[in-house]
Amino acid sequence: MTEAFAPSVTALGFVLAFLAAFAMLDLVKRLESRLDGPAFGWLAGASVAFATGLWSALVVGIDQLNLSYALGYHPGLSVGVWLFAAMFSSLSLAVACRRATAAARCLAGAGLMASGVVVTQILFLGALSLRPGITWPGPAVGTAWLCAGLGCACALWLHAEVRARAPRYLMAGQAVSALMLSTAIVVSQGLVLGAAGLDVQTSSAWQDRVPADSMAMLVTVGSIALLSMLLLLSQLEARWRDSLTGLPNRQIFEGTLAQATQRADASQGRVALLLVNLDGFKPINESFGHRAGDRVLREIAARLRSLAQAHMVARLGGDEFLLLIPDNPSIEDASGMAARALASTCLPCRIDGREAIVTSSIGIVMYPQHGALSTLIAHADAAMRVAKGSGGATYCFFEARMISGLREQTELLRDLRRALAQGELELYYQPKIHAPTGEITGAEALMRWQHPKLGMVSPTLFIPIAERYGLIGSLGNWLIDEVCRQIRVWRDGGLRMRVAINLSVHQLRQPDLVERIGRALRDHDVNPGLLTCEITESVAMEDAEGTIAIFNRLTQLGVSISIDDFGTGHSSLSYLRKLPTSELKIDRSFVLDLETSEDARKVASAVINLAKSLDLKVVAEGVETEGQNKILREFGCDQLQGFLFAKPMSAKALALWAMDDVGPRTMNFRSSLFKETCAAELV
Repeated sequence: MTEAFAPSVTALGFVLAFLAAFAMLDLVKRLESRLDGPAFGWLAGASVAFATGLWSALVVGIDQLNLSYALGYHPGLSVGVWLFAAMFSSLSLAVACRRATAAARCLAGAGLMASGVVVTQILFLGALSLRPGITWPGPAVGTAWLCAGLGCACALWLHAEVRARAPRYLMAGQAVSALMLSTAIVVSQGLVLGAAGLDVQTSSAWQDRVPADSMAMLVTVGSIALLSMLLLLSQLEARWRDSLTGLPNRQIFEGTLAQATQRADASQGRVALLLVNLDGFKPINESFGHRAGDRVLREIAARLRSLAQAHMVARLGGDEFLLLIPDNPSIEDASGMAARALASTCLPCRIDGREAIVTSSIGIVMYPQHGALSTLIAHADAAMRVAKGSGGATYCFFEARMISGLREQTELLRDLRRALAQGELELYYQPKIHAPTGEITGAEALMRWQHPKLGMVSPTLFIPIAERYGLIGSLGNWLIDEVCRQIRVWRDGGLRMRVAINLSVHQLRQPDLVERIGRALRDHDVNPGLLTCEITESVAMEDAEGTIAIFNRLTQLGVSISIDDFGTGHSSLSYLRKLPTSELKIDRSFVLDLETSEDARKVASAVINLAKSLDLKVVAEGVETEGQNKILREFGCDQLQGFLFAKPMSAKALALWAMDDVGPRTMNFRSSLFKETCAAELV
């Protein structure tokens, strides 16, 4: 057994098995508990991938054996064995995706998968028609099945757990699971080949058909091509899916909606659109944790998917979903769908033995009665807000009276898109002051919009609109690039200025955020140490583990991290200690009452002491009076920011203040700010 085992576990065979297992697990992610419609396509793809890897590893492994006789393959029998492996894989994966406990799914699926692996290996050798024939020893075959079962069980369990509890680490978990599966394949393969006693066989009945070396070459090239194609197909499909729920994202759903309205126009029919917003979802995150909240979202998504046709349900964002009813539905059809959605979402969700209950508010629009394609989602949102305002757990059809102010928002959004495209946005900079010396240490970049008709539009007005309608990503990218450009302009003029930018929760969810920041730093040849990213405490703690991962990558880039509005959220000290931050910013609400409230002074003092104990610098924002300034200096605050020193100003005004001391208050810049600096390299 040992002689046959060693050469059969080749590097190429292991690579093929690993690639197949990885592709199979990647395709399995597209499956849900309800196996119908497109899910069967992903199930078939996953089965083909696994069967191909299993069969290919056998061909490559046997080709490496130094046998005394020539081997050959019968094409029909070989394809038959491959089909058997694919069908058995389909059965085991279908069982693993059924609704049951994770342990039950993994054990049942692993048992079937291990049986398929070992039986495929036995059938494969049988299809070679070796002479005088193989006598299978039961203990050796049983050992191979146990090894395969253990590896399959561990791999399926790990993949399911990571998918349910830590989806952000799914790719790493998928790789480890694939490693377990491929190890199970090659170990069981070695045991089966050793038990077969190939060295005592004398010939193969098919040695004149397809030679073993030709089959090995064909299998190697063909398998790698097929598995790579399946992986590429899976990855391309993933770009159009919400990573948490697996539902279509807004972009692909809008395409589906456009097609549905075109068909309605052609047939003079109608389309119904439902916007589902969960009631009371935030308390679930606060009470059970964000992992539990993610599990609730996945459960609600699965329930809504079960109510509609394939591809007709999407996640809009956060705790909002879209549900489309094509093919000329009546008002009664839309009402019935809304009632079923309400009943489905209000069922308890089981989380670690506890029940979490949410309800939903639903807004309904009918096309074309309730507006053009471009306004449907906005009108459904307006109707949903009316339903939520009436107490929630109900649905409401759109009416024209619901959009008082919505038209103004739409026009402002249109103007904001134009402003971004035509360069109408501008950044203002508010200085940060070194508390002990009064020197200026840097500035915070703040976005401003000078509207040609409305004048200066407050960020508190246009930022929520940008977030609501998907423009915040473009605004954030412009901000990052513009700040880096301005830092370079200042540096070329002899002013070395550190600048802080604010990152929103939407930007933190962008997978390429760190790459975008790094690219902007490189494009403008800016030292990353001159850039600080500020994230509010509430946003940082919304997904603490994900935030830690992003912060670590930003820190590796050389960028500084600051926690903004500290004291208004619910930070866990254990997470705060792990965050690679360099400073905390005390929220202005505590600074405002420093002179009149003992409680405010206690909070400010406690925050400063906490920061000192964690080796963090403290910035107090919103300083407006000399009394506040004095108290914060006495407490040992490191930096101050507020109208007492300067209001936000243009880049030109800040440069004049820095270089020529032309400003609202006499201040000294640190000498390092005036030094000529050479081109900085990214670390």
